[in-house]
Amino acid sequence: MPTLTTALRAEYEQLFNSCVIRPERAAAVLGLVNKLLANKARYQAVAKTSGVPWHFVAVVHNMESGQRFDRHLHNGDPLSARTVQVPKGYPKTGGPPFSWEFSAADALALKGLSGSIDWSLAGTLYRLELYNGWGYRNHHPETLSPYLWSFSRHYVSGKYVKDGVWSPTAKSEQCGGAVLLRRMAELGHIQLVDSPVAANKPGVPSYSLSKPKNAADLARVVQLQNWLNTFPHIFVKVDGAPGKLTSEAYKQVTGRYLPGDPRK
Repeated sequence: MPTLTTALRAEYEQLFNSCVIRPERAAAVLGLVNKLLANKARYQAVAKTSGVPWHFVAVVHNMESGQRFDRHLHNGDPLSARTVQVPKGYPKTGGPPFSWEFSAADALALKGLSGSIDWSLAGTLYRLELYNGWGYRNHHPETLSPYLWSFSRHYVSGKYVKDGVWSPTAKSEQCGGAVLLRRMAELGHIQLVDSPVAANKPGVPSYSLSKPKNAADLARVVQLQNWLNTFPHIFVKVDGAPGKLTSEAYKQVTGRYLPGDPRK
């Protein structure tokens, strides 16, 4: 099993900071995020007892159970019985039908997840990849795991169509967990702590809710958004529109909103 080395940490940070959601998948990603947010209280309840961040619980719930609350967090098997797929026979205690919260806490404990481990940006992505396994990294390093990066420009094709069977042309139709985290961060619902190195500050465009029509001005906004994404806690969608969220991110870095922002 790979360990979270300095190099692997830098890889996760670079991939997350440069993650761009495919435009044709944006609506689907937002729909999934909104559904997760609607059930935030249930994820927070599990987070409170386990110490695992609520957003990690939420993303795993999407990946393993399709956000269904009648399924085990271990692997998506029905809560009406102990798990039958790998890992088989869980939870070991209690009896079916299990509550979702009880089973979720058991699944997290089985993976050795708690509040005492590294939940930085890189640590979160490491634990997310570990939850699914290292098959892609160990056997097909040319393909970034779709469990993390599907629906982003980091992923094109290649997946295991079933246990041990690889297809280089098959495409994942499930949104990756890192992509969900990225969109949550872009919307300001979560903060993931790490410290990438900032580039030189580009020219500052004026506040606007729409994209500039001039190509040079549009490029300047994109440059600013990419620059903002190099700072800790900031995850801006690179969409070319210097609106509310971009201006708020700019204020976090510089102490002031973009020129023309009415909130001055």
